[in-house]
Amino acid sequence: MSRRPASLSRRLGDGAGIPFMGSLNPKSRPSPFLSIGLVLVGAFLIIGYVYSGSGGSNADKVALSRLEAGVSCSSEIYQALPYLKKAYRDSMHKVLHVGPDSCAVVSKLLKEEDTEAWGLEPYDLDDSDANCKSLVRKGIVRVADIKFPLPYRSKSFSLVIVSDALDYLSPRYLNKTLPEFSRVSADGFVILSGYPGQRRVKVAEMSKFGRPAKLRSSSWWIRFFVQTKLEENEAATKKFELAAAKKAYQSSCQIFHLKSLH
Repeated sequence: MSRRPASLSRRLGDGAGIPFMGSLNPKSRPSPFLSIGLVLVGAFLIIGYVYSGSGGSNADKVALSRLEAGVSCSSEIYQALPYLKKAYRDSMHKVLHVGPDSCAVVSKLLKEEDTEAWGLEPYDLDDSDANCKSLVRKGIVRVADIKFPLPYRSKSFSLVIVSDALDYLSPRYLNKTLPEFSRVSADGFVILSGYPGQRRVKVAEMSKFGRPAKLRSSSWWIRFFVQTKLEENEAATKKFELAAAKKAYQSSCQIFHLKSLH
């Protein structure tokens, strides 16, 4: 299983991080402009420390920027793709992506050598661009409610990648949806899910999803997989983690590799 990135927060002492604070005369009444200036100086020093070469690695800076911007597991696929290719190799030749922003993910996958890709968008494509409309017209990307049987035959794809779609489903529907991913995949499926406490990119679209995202812990997911008789794809997990470790890649999302049930 992928590990959660280490926290990037840094704690400061009470007033210790603000220079010259101890040199102020307690009997004097400093100008409010001086106080504001000191706070701003302290803030700039902190930001400079975090982003300086000695304040953290490049990986930390990337992770920090992702956390500040909000987390999208569909976007995380772009970062994870090289390691997914290492883990699945030939199984990456016929891929189905399920989740929001499926047009963008499919367009990225189609640029990969020897890869055919399709997409299933669980929500309406209200503001789709010309490229997305073209993919929909060609039948490469479809819109369908994943709470019901998927519109594909068994083993239609070698691999299914799911992102940002399951966090909005209750266990009642997960019981029906996960077996469907297993049914339409020949070599397994990959789930990317947010960590509890993360800020989601698409909070404003809650009405579109019908309910707020329920970000579950890895232990919750593992128990659920056991209850639904889904098994971890240990071989793919090890290959993925080994390839990621060589490049110091840390995912902003939980990544689960599961076997197909056939």
